[in-house]
Amino acid sequence: MFTLAIIAVTVLVSWRAFNDQRLLGRLILWPPAVTRSRQYDRLLGYGFIHADWTHLLFNMITLWSFGMQVERVFSEWISPLGYLLFYLSAIVVSILPTYMKHQRDPNYRSLGASGGVAAVLFAAILFDPWSKLIIFPIPLPIPAFLFAVLYVGYSIWMDRRGGGNVNHSAHLWGAAYGVLFTLLLRPGVAGHFTRSLLG
Repeated sequence: MFTLAIIAVTVLVSWRAFNDQRLLGRLILWPPAVTRSRQYDRLLGYGFIHADWTHLLFNMITLWSFGMQVERVFSEWISPLGYLLFYLSAIVVSILPTYMKHQRDPNYRSLGASGGVAAVLFAAILFDPWSKLIIFPIPLPIPAFLFAVLYVGYSIWMDRRGGGNVNHSAHLWGAAYGVLFTLLLRPGVAGHFTRSLLG
């Protein structure tokens, strides 16, 4: 399954980058390198490295929890390879607004799979809005649709507030891409989501 392969590659590359500053420096999204040196691979490579084990494990556990379901559905719709391309394109699309904003900022860096993971997560929420999510540090599960509302609201607020080391813009654009991609593939999912939510 591609979800497990993505997780394995991401863990391996991230682990190597933890101990190899040259590898980290080559893969991390550094916008001026894309603009000046045409290192466009950074728009994808940044999604396979992480700041630390906590960052990596949070993303990979989330991807494992929801990616299997999304992969199963997307494999029926557009083949397993289509699912893989969905995930990889989500990493790229989710970072483009950040790149455009910081393309001449030599002090900006971004890394992590959160944009791609958010795309998968929000596609899964469309399939089953009442599925339960456990969000650290809250010990009680909450419905997926409620998490989506809180996630989007928090990300918008934090993105406008600025500061910190988390790229909330990538989270938002990844989530939006996951929803739009899914609805473009199967517009009927919108009706399914609404019926599931109200039923």
